[in-house]
Amino acid sequence: MNWKHAILPAALVAIAATVFAQTAPKGITGPVKVAGGTIQGVAGTDKSITDFKGIPFAAPPVGNLRWRAPQPVVPWQGVRKADKFGNSCIQKLVYERKPWTYEFMAHNDIGEDCLYLNVYTPAKTSGEKLPVYMYIYGGGGVEGSSAVPVYDGEGLAKKGVIVVTPNYRLGIFASFVHPELSAEAPYHASGNYAILDVVAALQWIKANIAQFGGDPDKVTIGGQSAGSGQVTNLTASPLAKGLFRGAINESGVTIASGNNFAPITLAQAEQQGVAFAKAKGANSLADLRKLSWMEILDPLPAGPDGKAPTFRFGNVVDNYVLTASVADTYEQGKQNDVPRLAGLNKNDNSGPEPHPSITAAAFKEQAQKRYGDLTAAFLALYPAGSDDEAKTAYTEATWDYNRMNTYEWSLWRNKTAKTPVYTYFWDHALSGPDADKYGAFHTSEVPYVLNSLNMTTGRNITDADRKVADTVSSYWVNFIKTGNPNGAGLAHWPTTTEAPGMTMEIGDKNAPIPVAGSKEKFNFFEKYYTKK
Repeated sequence: MNWKHAILPAALVAIAATVFAQTAPKGITGPVKVAGGTIQGVAGTDKSITDFKGIPFAAPPVGNLRWRAPQPVVPWQGVRKADKFGNSCIQKLVYERKPWTYEFMAHNDIGEDCLYLNVYTPAKTSGEKLPVYMYIYGGGGVEGSSAVPVYDGEGLAKKGVIVVTPNYRLGIFASFVHPELSAEAPYHASGNYAILDVVAALQWIKANIAQFGGDPDKVTIGGQSAGSGQVTNLTASPLAKGLFRGAINESGVTIASGNNFAPITLAQAEQQGVAFAKAKGANSLADLRKLSWMEILDPLPAGPDGKAPTFRFGNVVDNYVLTASVADTYEQGKQNDVPRLAGLNKNDNSGPEPHPSITAAAFKEQAQKRYGDLTAAFLALYPAGSDDEAKTAYTEATWDYNRMNTYEWSLWRNKTAKTPVYTYFWDHALSGPDADKYGAFHTSEVPYVLNSLNMTTGRNITDADRKVADTVSSYWVNFIKTGNPNGAGLAHWPTTTEAPGMTMEIGDKNAPIPVAGSKEKFNFFEKYYTKK
């Protein structure tokens, strides 16, 4: 036998096997059986992660299911390849709206058929019982999608958690209320469909995540901006009880009353719904459902006064999804009490720029509107004798106001909560040509906490950025795994009760800092928030 030629095929087989091992997905790819049928995942950009995209978690809310609670998934035959995102929900697609550039916006197809979610798993087998993080996108309740590039879940999944990103309905399709809708619903109410969507996503996780190597009893929810509002809704809704064990709020908690904390009654919202239908020329719910989504969104005709009527639908206390306002639910100690991690960004709303243009006169006028009879005390602490002085005062006052807002929220929450809360102040400016202009702007922390900087474009991401992302995402992953962000190699992050008057500055610095610039400023805001 010619051993030289006999050995060659075996060597080629070994080489081929090595190449395949390097390129093939190393985890669960499927087929995986879930509610509705069987799906097949695909290797992620990182081959240690398997992506399952566009999984339906409810029936398409179209036709007679428009403005109804999510219904069971429509079964499919065969193996469904889960290799692309489902439709984003109805919204106006925008390429960019600075400071939010391409990677922060939705770009795929939109449609009412949009109740899909994505799973990013590092599990090798279905028995690993990994912690799960369900991340809820922001967008003011009128835009956003789980397909937004920076919401990619692979970066966190690489650190040992399963990431799930669901869609939820937006705008009027998420919140329309009408007497006929309330009459047809078995729970005798309408509206709150966005909340019902994220509850349905949690229920899907409870029933199906074990198939992906996840533990249905170790679910943490999180979200940013409007997504943070949805997190708060879930902590207040009896429908979500027992479906999660921790919650993360990015730029979206407040002690001040607002629509999220004091929604209107069902009866009030129903009358708005009747008026909207009349303005659309619809005499019934059936007429409204016959309209296309484009017709629903068409501008309303002007009335006799020459002005078009305006309608804004939001959360309603319906005695089903929300049995009371969020504030009342917490005051009564009836919330879903879980550990919380909550904070905001340095330039969330210190103006469109880190150092905004504002005159001394405008600053004093704003102060009067906000602080009323406390204005003189406020201006003594944040003097604005000139326009240049006003710019500094505006920035410092806004940072103190926002940090105190989160801190006071945590104290208010702690009155009835038995679980800890960790607060933060994000200070790192996202790299890019506009870094100096926009600073640590609203949403800019997302590619760091989700460890998804690789999904950004045109930003010249540095090793320093990657180090920040590795650190802050480790805090997030620790919290997802244990309900505590602390861990080996990380600066200690205290709870509100452990370090009164302090919050954790994260990003460029990782250390506790005072929530206000001085004791006098702290006392001023304590008095202000006590009055509110």
